[in-house]
Amino acid sequence: MTAPAPHAARVLVQALAALGVRDVVLAPGSRSAPLAYALADAAAAHRPEHAPALRLHVRVDERVAGFLALGLARAARESGRPRPVAVVTTSGTAVANLHPAVLEAHHAGLPLLLLTADRPHELRGTGANQTTVQAGLFGAAVRLALDVPAPTGRPGEDRDLRHLAGRAVAAALGTRTADPGPVQLDLAYREPLTPDTAAWPEPGTTALAEVVPATTAVPDRPVPPGPVVVVAGDGAGEQARRLAEVASWPLLAEPSSGARSGPHAISAYRLLLGRPELGGRIRSVVLFGRPTLSRPVSALLAREDVQLTVIAPTGADWPDAGRAADLVLPAVPPTWWQPAGDPHWTADWQQADARAVAALDTELALLDAVDELAAEAVGTTSGAGLPGPVVAAAVTAATRPGDVLVLGSSNPIRDADLMARWSEPVTVLANRGLAGIDGTISTASGVALGLPGRRVRALMGDLTFLHDAGGLLHLDAEQRPDLQVVVMNDGGGSIFATLEHGAAERAAVFERIFGTAHRADLAGLCAGYRVPHRLVRTRAELTAALDQPVTGTSVVEVVVDRADRRALMERLSAAVAAAVGGQSG
Repeated sequence: MTAPAPHAARVLVQALAALGVRDVVLAPGSRSAPLAYALADAAAAHRPEHAPALRLHVRVDERVAGFLALGLARAARESGRPRPVAVVTTSGTAVANLHPAVLEAHHAGLPLLLLTADRPHELRGTGANQTTVQAGLFGAAVRLALDVPAPTGRPGEDRDLRHLAGRAVAAALGTRTADPGPVQLDLAYREPLTPDTAAWPEPGTTALAEVVPATTAVPDRPVPPGPVVVVAGDGAGEQARRLAEVASWPLLAEPSSGARSGPHAISAYRLLLGRPELGGRIRSVVLFGRPTLSRPVSALLAREDVQLTVIAPTGADWPDAGRAADLVLPAVPPTWWQPAGDPHWTADWQQADARAVAALDTELALLDAVDELAAEAVGTTSGAGLPGPVVAAAVTAATRPGDVLVLGSSNPIRDADLMARWSEPVTVLANRGLAGIDGTISTASGVALGLPGRRVRALMGDLTFLHDAGGLLHLDAEQRPDLQVVVMNDGGGSIFATLEHGAAERAAVFERIFGTAHRADLAGLCAGYRVPHRLVRTRAELTAALDQPVTGTSVVEVVVDRADRRALMERLSAAVAAAVGGQSG
């Protein structure tokens, strides 16, 4: 029999594979060596007897590893076969570097298994190298955190480890709670850490216990009093679209909701909610998913004169940032699946949206024309770049059914929210659990690896790109994702210009503490990682770049006009207001 640590690692890998784990991401280190050797066997073309089959992904940076695992978990959920994805680190700061991905998985409800190798208990609190308090490091962000003592080879240890694996997978999948999320197994190992035999133990019985979800039958409820709108936040799913269409209600859907398509989806909703004849008339909202993008939507959901029904099929919690929910249900009541809305109400929204969309397109086309005229006058491009919404319009238009679009936070997802007009459902993913800019390249890489054969593109800002540049690093022995990364480069954090921080009276300090202007050479950075790079400045160049096949990982850098983002949004809002005019229902 091999030493206790390598033997226990093999038992754990067997158990996790039997419980449905298929992908494991490894950030190499010494203390995690027992798991690394076991995973290498499981990923080998010619596996030892009793070694299970797993896909292994190796990354240098633990933060990259965490977000890659998160992307793989997103891909599994998107494919209709949700599975937990494991990520392995060594001890010390390596564990702490998982925290951003853990927080995103927590708020997004994604099943991650954090296998954090640790020093044995006798070394804790002694000042031993790479030893700190790891168990419970992630606090309330995990569904379960277990401090697993170093194996000794005692009788019954294998059975206990398999049982622990079953509990961990059940917690990660939310089998009991319907609340999936990350789980930490802090695994202490004593030396020796290397296996002294190639023989694996025979797999034991590892059946995931039948855990009955705590569900309640949805009672019949009266249809909400009109006028009604359906709001679909991140992860809402297609049910939000189906309800809006069946009941004949307007649909206000974020790009990553999974519901943003069809005739009831209102593209420019956030520019229309302030109008008294539209947003002002709303008396009921049916909310799916987590709304994260729009202050007008947040204000609507907090209104005291609006009846808010939250459809929250999973989790112990429900989205209600405005603390105004009147009813929280696990599913839509059966009686709501029938025509219930006033067709004139929906028509008012559709007509206003058509005018708003036309105004946005006209205004942005005018800006394009002015730039082209200036370019012709000097015989070259002006260098100012494209307006952000123009970039988002081109990218969303190039995203077709079957494609996958991963959206970065800040301006890109908001521009996509304003400009996307999909008639058919498309797959749009985003890290909106906490809406951070970290890990976006790595998440998109995980999505691309998890959904082979589909065209995957990511749209993000320059700071988001720079924050996860390590995600471009490709190891020779690893599969390269087929991923096109489109970077809207306006040289800083211009989203803050659209908030109160961008007001004229704060101009003296804005650029330093919010704008964070920089002159990073994205082409040089890509060259260092040996990633193909293409710089575009015009809409025609962007369209040509988007038409290219997505093979391997490549970067399209789009120069975006940074001159005055705040003024641009005010100009677009004014154009929409003028186009919609005094329309009333």
